[in-house]
Amino acid sequence: MKIVIIGGTGLIGAKLAAVLCEKGHDVVQASPRSGVDAVTGEGLDRALSGADIVVDVANSPSFEDRAVLAFFETSTRNLLAAEAVAKVRHHVALSIVGTDRLPECGYFRAKLAQENLIRSSTIPFSILRATQFFEFIGGIVDSSSDGQTARLSPALFQPVASDDVAAALADVTLADPINGMIELAGPEQLSLDEFGRKYLAATRDPRKVVADIHARYFGAELDDRSLTPGSNPRIGAIRFEDWLGTRRK
Repeated sequence: MKIVIIGGTGLIGAKLAAVLCEKGHDVVQASPRSGVDAVTGEGLDRALSGADIVVDVANSPSFEDRAVLAFFETSTRNLLAAEAVAKVRHHVALSIVGTDRLPECGYFRAKLAQENLIRSSTIPFSILRATQFFEFIGGIVDSSSDGQTARLSPALFQPVASDDVAAALADVTLADPINGMIELAGPEQLSLDEFGRKYLAATRDPRKVVADIHARYFGAELDDRSLTPGSNPRIGAIRFEDWLGTRRK
């Protein structure tokens, strides 16, 4: 099958492309770098010509509230319109666990808007909501740091390895559209502050993590349900400790 990955050269896109190519599919890694821009519409018709499936893993270059909303709404509208012309039979999108539970976070509002556009379109679809990636934990600690102290919420957190995200996306992509949502999380559920401590210890970072129930996560206070999946999620295979070990090598 011809499968077009929008955002195909990014972290998840590149990993997904490798998995799908190994399975023998014709994969197009579309991005502005390759002349395909879902925001402007440039190159979409050419890239999607003859495509069976489109997977959207593109991310906004700006996380500012208005900019990120404009990115996901514009790119998704353009993409779905081009898919209708090309008669694409399956639209797959990567989203985030908790998009409907953190309205204070502009990025989550934008991802929910993207999901709603997909749900209201005529293209058969599947949405994979993943928890935060292991690769993002360092950035979460940095965003919560003031000097040598990082204040992180003690709310439950269940991050997942990007390799597991790519594997799950490949399975969703090659399956029939479900016209609904699947959740993916990592194998361990701990508090966010504890994941922060483990990360700093593994990277020999001297900063100290303080648990603070009022600590903001990109604008939102968290509780134990904010970033954790519901019942029967798909669970990744890679443990955080093992992932940290690969980063030290």
